[in-house]
Amino acid sequence: MPELPEVETTVRAINKFENKKLIAVIIHNRNLRWKVDKTIEKKIVNKKITKISRRAKYILIQFEDLYIMLHLGMSGNLRIQKNNNNHFKKHDHAEFVFKDEKIIFNDVRRFGSIHLTKNPFDHELIKVLGIEPLSNQFNEDYLYEVCKNSNLEIKKILMDQRKIVGVGNIYASESLFLSRISPERIGKKLSIKDCSNLSNSIKKVLKEAIKMGGTTLKDFYSADGNQGYFKIKLNVYGKDGQLCNSCNNIITKKVIGQRSTFMCSKCQN
Repeated sequence: MPELPEVETTVRAINKFENKKLIAVIIHNRNLRWKVDKTIEKKIVNKKITKISRRAKYILIQFEDLYIMLHLGMSGNLRIQKNNNNHFKKHDHAEFVFKDEKIIFNDVRRFGSIHLTKNPFDHELIKVLGIEPLSNQFNEDYLYEVCKNSNLEIKKILMDQRKIVGVGNIYASESLFLSRISPERIGKKLSIKDCSNLSNSIKKVLKEAIKMGGTTLKDFYSADGNQGYFKIKLNVYGKDGQLCNSCNNIITKKVIGQRSTFMCSKCQN
């Protein structure tokens, strides 16, 4: 599943379409997680994009009076293609056509979505979301407040989108390893120092992943066609049975909150 770094990488790749006019929208298949609005083609054609941004894992394409709110789901991606290139891939669901190039939305599993809205921040899918982990508001004090009365494992807390958005399974495991905190540690047992280490580790891991273009897991490609290569920097995720880089202990895999979690029981406690 594309997580925050993959979505941020995608946003940066398509930012060049800001201030460009959308001349056509072609919907090949409306059957995504929610059906694509039948009026979308008429409502945004011949309008200029004023801004492209992100909220959590939603890509926000802003026009003067409307937004496209796009989610990549489990397997979605955007790619940029020249208009004179008519190559069509299976599972291409939508094309956003500009003067010389187009943005194509592809989603094999069809868990992605395309919404048209006047204000995405009031949309039911976004307004319930928690804090951005790369924002100034996300710090040791915020994380401590979230954890201090919780009987949940810290890994579950990090995966709760109502509290913190977009950390995701890969980066949660990596951040917990970097901060030397067991994913099984109960939230209320984290000290303010633990929360400081963990919040800083989350920021560090996410920033590095964005810088390196996301991860190659799940065959992620950014919109500019480059494959992410953060995978080569992973310390524990997907490495069960291998030796820990720090202590040579065997990395183990556990299931927490129905998600695979990877850890070093010697380094993390």
